[in-house]
Amino acid sequence: MTALVIKTDSPVVAGPLQGRWTLADWEALPNDGNRYEIIDGVLYMTTAPHSFHQWIILSLIQFVGLPVRERGLGYMFMAPIGVIMPGFDPVQPDLIFIRAERADLFRNGRIYGVPDLIVEVLSPGTRAYDERVKLAAYAAAGVPEYAIVDPEARQGRRYLLEAPGRYAPPQVAEATAQVAFACLPDIAFRVADLFTGAPDTTI
Repeated sequence: MTALVIKTDSPVVAGPLQGRWTLADWEALPNDGNRYEIIDGVLYMTTAPHSFHQWIILSLIQFVGLPVRERGLGYMFMAPIGVIMPGFDPVQPDLIFIRAERADLFRNGRIYGVPDLIVEVLSPGTRAYDERVKLAAYAAAGVPEYAIVDPEARQGRRYLLEAPGRYAPPQVAEATAQVAFACLPDIAFRVADLFTGAPDTTI
């Protein structure tokens, strides 16, 4: 999976100049299997993820999403789903969690507001995008917890908002660690279990 900035003269996507993209422009984009996101008016595109990436997402749904649903704690969704936050029109994170009492964020098939948790799974082509662009943007939007799953390092990293627009240094969990998200402290899983059993671990 790769991430890139769409040039304004791209023959693939027609639209406004970079820095001027809006939600209305995003709604008009083709449903071509790519994931389009807008951060501060800049359009980004990611191509279809590898099967290992999807395996990890489904593992997170299994170990976290299903218990969340069974206990009525909230709502967990995976991409593609539009999330509209300050500075985003919109983004489509790999995984988001919203507490049950904040169900009013769901309107017209989109999420309007800041999720309690966002998770991104790294791929070689999106590493800088997820670790730099999105990290800074999620902090600026006030996402209280941002987690990154790194299949190459077999580790997880959690960023907690320590001040407006700024995350504390990441809490790193290696493969053997038992972890839980800060917003879901009673649902723990082992980092290694996110990768176990995948038929193809190509990154």
